[in-house]
Amino acid sequence: MKLHHSSNSPFVRKCLVTAAELGLSDQLERLACAASPVTRDRDIIASNPLGQVPTLTTDDGQVLYDSRVICEYLNNLAGGSLYPQDLRQRWTALTDQSLADGILDAALLVRYETTLRPEQYRWADWITGQLDKFTTALTHFETRVSGFGGRVDIGTITLACALRYLDLRYPDLQWRDQYPRLTAWYQVYSQRPACQVI
Repeated sequence: MKLHHSSNSPFVRKCLVTAAELGLSDQLERLACAASPVTRDRDIIASNPLGQVPTLTTDDGQVLYDSRVICEYLNNLAGGSLYPQDLRQRWTALTDQSLADGILDAALLVRYETTLRPEQYRWADWITGQLDKFTTALTHFETRVSGFGGRVDIGTITLACALRYLDLRYPDLQWRDQYPRLTAWYQVYSQRPACQVI
């Protein structure tokens, strides 16, 4: 399998952590690319019209995108359990994935606004609104994380990737100071071997 990737993409990381949890890391060939919403990488566009990472080409030539589709494909390929069979647990995992993906969507929008858009065109209220999504989402997870127990599923994987991305791109937010239960959970979860992928 071939995975178009960018080393700092949190959505790529989500796929890599999923693959590692499923024992599939050695089956992924990483194809480095320069995905950008401004200067679009034509090599990716040939496979994915959106020109985004992650984009996966399977061994039989099928092209899959985005991270949600790729992660579910990998889980099915490995006969994994990252998408629980119990329906209540499944909807919980999928909803947690969606909320953590929302943190990442907001984080990327702020990053694009502050690093790619010319300074005179930046919209402070837009940035504030996106940053508030961090607060409301992390507050929600803070109230629930004590019940996570030993969960390892697509929801917890995505949350761990979101928290890592906040550390990478938004260290000044110091989210750990405000969310002690989430911090304690992440300190343990992030030590999983699958979370050590680069």
